[in-house]
Amino acid sequence: MPKSIWGTISASANTEGGIIVLGAKERNDGTLEVVGLGDADRMLDDFWNAAHSTDKLSYYAMSDRDASIESTDGKDLILIEVPRADRRLRPIYVNGNPVTGTYRRDHKGDYRCASNEIQAMYRDASDESVDTRIHENLTVDDLYAETIGSYRRSCELHHSAHAWADLPDDEFLCRTGAAKVGSDGKVHPTSAGLLMFGEEWRIMAEFPHYFLDYRQELGTDERWQGRITSQDDSWSGNMFDFYWRVFNNMKQVINVPFKLDENSQRVDETEAHDALCEAIANCLTNADYNERRGVVFLWKEDGLHFSNPGGFLIGIKDAYIGGNSDSRNETMMKMFTLINIGEPAGGGIPDMVKKWTAAGYGRPVLSEQVNPERSSIFLPLESKENSDFCEWGQNASSTSLAHGDMSALLTVPNAQSSDNERVAFRLAIEQGRVTTAMLSESAGASKLTANRILRHLADIEVLTWRGRNKTDPSQ
Repeated sequence: MPKSIWGTISASANTEGGIIVLGAKERNDGTLEVVGLGDADRMLDDFWNAAHSTDKLSYYAMSDRDASIESTDGKDLILIEVPRADRRLRPIYVNGNPVTGTYRRDHKGDYRCASNEIQAMYRDASDESVDTRIHENLTVDDLYAETIGSYRRSCELHHSAHAWADLPDDEFLCRTGAAKVGSDGKVHPTSAGLLMFGEEWRIMAEFPHYFLDYRQELGTDERWQGRITSQDDSWSGNMFDFYWRVFNNMKQVINVPFKLDENSQRVDETEAHDALCEAIANCLTNADYNERRGVVFLWKEDGLHFSNPGGFLIGIKDAYIGGNSDSRNETMMKMFTLINIGEPAGGGIPDMVKKWTAAGYGRPVLSEQVNPERSSIFLPLESKENSDFCEWGQNASSTSLAHGDMSALLTVPNAQSSDNERVAFRLAIEQGRVTTAMLSESAGASKLTANRILRHLADIEVLTWRGRNKTDPSQ
């Protein structure tokens, strides 16, 4: 049993998960050569004995079905599938020491985490949203009154008869979570209130790395054609005002077809506008404002790029599926949903993907990086048809899901394939697997139909079954 396996388990659990193969070696070209194990049963027993010990792993993050013996060409391999650890359990560390035993994984391999990464994982592990902290050195009078007024007018526009409409500012801010009563009995801003409604110089005093940056980069002649930053003293520099400035700039890229409502009035916003709102709000409310490099939004020729410090709390695969809301700044997300921006029930990302593609654009892409940790959303501006062609070409040759030859794999994304087969194939590429439940939800099909589709794709060797047998409920 190689000693390095425990650092790799820590790294995989603290990043996006992965599969460890024992009994194979990597060739110079990156492919694997099966060598086999002399006594796979004994090695698997040794693995589980150590894995159950807290002296080795801080948390036992795997189930019995995550490690198995597989035979290839008469040679035994051990496959260990390490799931991404729940953010409440991270950091997963080895040898009882989080300082020296916490690892993550990037494109270069496993690396030992620095103290700031470990601290960020502990912050994310808390059950209390980080933006609820009270700043007792400030009062609500230190917030920017014009932004508060703008937000309240937005609330009244969407909730004209709401009971909060006539409340004084301090009570209104307490109801939204932007302020709380402190230990001194007085009302003070929370982190959510300060970031949403404060002025940049006050925010910087509490969050030294706070920075919001928007750039329009559409050519090579100039560095940018337009820029908005929180450090420009011509405006407040807070998050709420930044949201509207960026949205009003970026929405210019969206094609608006001529359409009238029931009152014969021109409809100026489309589903693509809703998707843009979700992308902006998601990045702003998911950002870790204690980290460096700030929030960066770019309008480029290929599309709209959004990135923020801090990874996705639930992982990219689960974010695509939806149904599990877990925002880093829950109070700010609540404040946006009060004015009908964003989706609080975990459906924001799937809804964004659906609406952006329905408007004729390419499929949005979520990505995540570590060291430093950042999460990104990309809204492509090319047509859906061009995006599909590019995506199949890029991914089909590299996916590990194909069991048959490449010609069988490429029969899926063509005109003869059903829409549901296309959905299944796309899920498999994006998320590494597709289950009956996933396909049923994404395609809007019954579970019986979804199961029949997956069995057909397995029969023609486009997809491969994973499970103990064909009746395994966890296949």
